[in-house]
Amino acid sequence: QVQLVESGGGLVQPGGSLRLSCAASGSIVSIGAMGWYRQAPGKQRELVATITRDGSTSYADSVKGRSTVSRDNAKNTVYLQMNNLKPEDTAVYYCNAYIRISAVTVKGYWGQGTQVTVSS
Repeated sequence: QVQLVESGGGLVQPGGSLRLSCAASGSIVSIGAMGWYRQAPGKQRELVATITRDGSTSYADSVKGRSTVSRDNAKNTVYLQMNNLKPEDTAVYYCNAYIRISAVTVKGYWGQGTQVTVSS
């Protein structure tokens, strides 16, 4: 079984920083694209950032310039560094990954989420 576990969320003041981590474990052959999504109460879930196996990245306009997504393939981990946090960044953040678990099977996986709250 494959599992994704997020960590690093918490309460931070506006202008502060957080680094979220998401580690994959289990029967993994390889990991393709990974990404971060977030969902605030009453809002649609939105894509925050993605990163391919070879490190190509993309960002939502709302976080571009303030966030950096990276990965450590040796550790099967993806990170999201968020700086100059704003109240509108408050949400549950989820990681997502496409993982090859055998020669013939690739599946998408989701973590359980980590809460980020930006407030004074």
